[in-house]
Amino acid sequence: MSSHTDELALVGDIGGSNARFALVDAGLVPRAERSLPCADFPDVVAAARAYLADAGATPRRACLAVATPIIGDQVSFTNSPWQFSIESTRAALGLERLLLINDFTAQAWALPHLKASDLRKVGGGRQVPGAPLGVLGPGTGLGVSGLVPAGKSWAALQGEGGHASYSPANDYEASILRAVWRHHPHVSCERLVSGMGLPYLYQAMAALEGRLGEAPAAAAITEAALTGTDTLCHSVLNTFCAMLGTVAGNLALTLGARGGIYIAGGIVPRLGDFFLRSPFRERFEAKGRYQAYLSEIPTYVIQSNSSGLLGAAWALYNGNSPH
Repeated sequence: MSSHTDELALVGDIGGSNARFALVDAGLVPRAERSLPCADFPDVVAAARAYLADAGATPRRACLAVATPIIGDQVSFTNSPWQFSIESTRAALGLERLLLINDFTAQAWALPHLKASDLRKVGGGRQVPGAPLGVLGPGTGLGVSGLVPAGKSWAALQGEGGHASYSPANDYEASILRAVWRHHPHVSCERLVSGMGLPYLYQAMAALEGRLGEAPAAAAITEAALTGTDTLCHSVLNTFCAMLGTVAGNLALTLGARGGIYIAGGIVPRLGDFFLRSPFRERFEAKGRYQAYLSEIPTYVIQSNSSGLLGAAWALYNGNSPH
């Protein structure tokens, strides 16, 4: 790629496990995408430099969407040892401007720009044009955001809804909550509905069956569930999808998200038909007097790996973030 990159900008979508980078211009189409394992680098500067060296690019501007709150100059990841100063990172990368946003704020900015081929609908419902949109998704953690009307434009939310308290939907899930409470006085949605949460969920469900021992890693639980080689793993993943439905329904009610709820993150898009057959949509709608209201709200799985990069590009060129 040419090093004449005055028009090109760097965008990054950085979670607890992987850092995805790309180059964009005002056309907002990510190019030269590459995903790097965070564990291979001591910090974000080293990862970004490795990407830029490989791309042969020297951009002047960048937007990094990161899986943590942005409060002031110092950024510390929730589910990663990485931490950095925004200003020091800007200087180290030779940038004139460095914009930092939450990774799910980037997902929210991307929503109006996704193509039909980027989405897989789950269940019924129909979008109401101009109504708020919600987005959430389990990866290493659980990201949550939304896009709400702001005059003739939109405003993307920078929140930490994944750390809201988990709420059980039945007696069995209440038993799971009590089991996890023994080790964690605050059980957030992320504690159970995320990549880091799957082993906790497995361990709690195994304990309720009288089975003790170490839980498999999240990837192993998912693989065993999808291949049908372990009935407990199948039950764990089914419960995981149901819990995600509860959280998604709560988000839809909170935002009045009649424009739709979108599922992003690294886990659900890999579940394929398992997710379509799971209790997700039934649980999404299971809100008593508001079941009819929720039945009209469509839910989608975002199939594109580039949505966070697209949202970061949109924020850099058109967004309203103060950073």
